[in-house]
Amino acid sequence: MYHNINPKLLRDAVDVLVVGAGGTGSHVLTGLAQLHHAMLALGHPGGLDVTVMDADTVSATNVGRQMFFTSDIGRNKADVLIQRINMAMGVNWTASPRRLTDTTHLDQSLIIGCVDNRATRKTIADTKSRQPIYWLDMGNGQHGGQIILGQVGQGKELPHVGDLFPETIDAGQDDKDDTPSCSMAEALEKQSLFINRAMALYGLNLLSELFRHGKIDYHGVFVNLKTARTTPIKIDPAVWARMGYSPATTEAKAA
Repeated sequence: MYHNINPKLLRDAVDVLVVGAGGTGSHVLTGLAQLHHAMLALGHPGGLDVTVMDADTVSATNVGRQMFFTSDIGRNKADVLIQRINMAMGVNWTASPRRLTDTTHLDQSLIIGCVDNRATRKTIADTKSRQPIYWLDMGNGQHGGQIILGQVGQGKELPHVGDLFPETIDAGQDDKDDTPSCSMAEALEKQSLFINRAMALYGLNLLSELFRHGKIDYHGVFVNLKTARTTPIKIDPAVWARMGYSPATTEAKAA
């Protein structure tokens, strides 16, 4: 089975909101700039128009694992990355140095979640829209994780990460330990050096396939760097059912 892209995304510049500019988000933003120029070169009328949202500042621990330099320490992550990308890539993207707490006034066509935080995921999952909005979520542990491209809003065709893994949007559970590490060595005990870049790569490639060919036959990937294995999540109700998701059941609960 295939999912065909929403035609709206092929007619105008695609409004993108990136939530989180840290481990995975900093790599995603760099890749989005490349994707933007590739889309224009292949005839897309507007490419990507990106806003990145993050309230955190760069720390010494971030240097080496994330896309930051020592000269960035103390500055807001979203501001640093957007200024750099705008200057280097000739775009006019926007930084929003705050946390996502409400989606009421969001009008983006694509939300990219780069934070492993249940409350933030729940906020995105509860987005109210008369049109389906794509939601690309990337979450990882020390050596592996999952990338899920789903949709929120009315008329959605693809289940999102919360549909397939309800625990990821259960704000009543405690999130994993996200306290800042005191050193890069300590940070590497929590996450392997290249896991965030790997998550960004597979997520960006999924978007590239969607925009390049207008359709995809998978909408997610499980990644494990320790075992060097990747497993796609096919667009197939039978696959979703094995993961505990039924569109009819979900719609009934929402009603």
